[in-house]
Formats: sequence, structure tokens, C-alpha cells
Amino acid sequence: MAEVPETLEGWYAMHDFRRLDWPRWKALSAAERASVIEEASAFVEKTESAYENHTGASGWFAIVGHKADLMQLHLRPSLHELNQLKLGFAQLRLADYFIPTYSYLSITELSLYEAYSRGGSQDREALMAQPFVKKRLFPPVPDAAEMPFVCFYPMNKRRGETVNWYAADMEERRKMMRDHASTGRKFHGRVQQMITGSTGLDDWEWGVTLFAVDALDIKKLIYEMRFDEVSAKYADFGAFYVGERVSASGLAELFELR
Repeated sequence: MAEVPETLEGWYAMHDFRRLDWPRWKALSAAERASVIEEASAFVEKTESAYENHTGASGWFAIVGHKADLMQLHLRPSLHELNQLKLGFAQLRLADYFIPTYSYLSITELSLYEAYSRGGSQDREALMAQPFVKKRLFPPVPDAAEMPFVCFYPMNKRRGETVNWYAADMEERRKMMRDHASTGRKFHGRVQQMITGSTGLDDWEWGVTLFAVDALDIKKLIYEMRFDEVSAKYADFGAFYVGERVSASGLAELFELR
């Protein structure tokens, strides 16, 4: 049997995608829309204060294209807290004008073989205290001034007749992941990556969230990574969602009628 790599886990993550019912929204008066947005803006501010309080992180994004209009990204210590956020949004008047289109549940993770390859301690408690581990497991959501663009997609490692990631030798997997990571490091400071594991939690095995200074860097990074052996031979990708960060004060501008 192939050796199973252990993982470290941090915060649970929920990506929630919604489409605005524009005909119903446009039927509201300007005063009604303003009141609805004011209530929603207070909710957005409350969710985004979590990182300052060390209880999680949140970000709201306007999605480009027909797949959705809005993405909520929430990171919290427990599934219960994520569910409370979902219910909190459902109770807003704004939620009455949104149609759910997709959601993804996962948890931030770091494989031990990656942690050890970066010089991490062999002691789990000491490892959890190291800055690069804490940033990976308990990441901030960059604000619009830092990295305004986002890309999310789910992915699997292949288990087909020709190649099977899970049957590959551990050392071979380590080498391929090191090579893969070296490609990502070329974009340090321009793209921030958040990897979340979802085996047993959702339909895919991982969720990948990329935050970027320039949306073009997202394309360039993913294109270059496609040539890495780990992607070229073993990776299958789901739908891609791309958007731009929205602040609480920006909600009104996002959904105002021009």
C-alpha cells in the first residue's frame, strides 16, 4: 500500500456563491434598496472583524461572469460557526434577492511532508507554532488595497487506469510537490495561495483560492503550473470563479442601478 501523508488542519472554509435576482431587485424603490444594503453592510463589517479578534477571517467578492454575482469566503474554527454565518446571511433582507448557485466546504491544511521539506520541526506542537505553518492554517484574507483579485477552483488528483496519484511512491510525490511549489514561489508577493482540503467534506479533494495584485498573474501562474508533472499527469480541475474584493461600503456601488 502507498504511504499516507499526514496533514495539519486549521480553520474550516466556506465559499458561498450567489446570483442576484436583478428583476426583483430593480423593482424595489431606491429607498428600499438603500435600506437593504445598509443592513447587509453592517453584517459584512461584522464578519470581517473576525481576523482582528483572532476568531477567523472573511472576505466578500464580486464575481465576474454568469456563474455568480457574489462570493462570500468565510474561515472559522468550527463548522457550527460557518453554519451560523450562513444562517445569519439568510436572515438578511438582501438574501431574499439572491439565488444560491454554488458552495464549497473545506478546511485549511498542510501536509507534513511539505512542512518537513521547509525545515519544520518534527514535533507537532512546535511545528504548529512556526510562522509559515500558522499563516498556512490560519490565513488572513487580503484586503482590496493588498490583493484585490481572487480566483477559486476545486481540484482532484487522478486515480485512473493510466496514472494514480495515490498509488505513487511517497518520495516521488514529495519531489513532484517540491517542483510544483517552486513554480508558485516565482509569484511571491504577487499571488497568495490558500489550499483547503475537502476529502469527505465536498465533491472534490481540494479547493484552491488565489489572491492576486493583478488578475493576469492568476492566469500566468496557473498556466505555468499546468506544465509541472504533478498537474500535467495527475490533476483534474473544476470550474473557475474569478472576482474582485468588495468592502462593506462597496456593496451599495456594486448593486446600485445606473
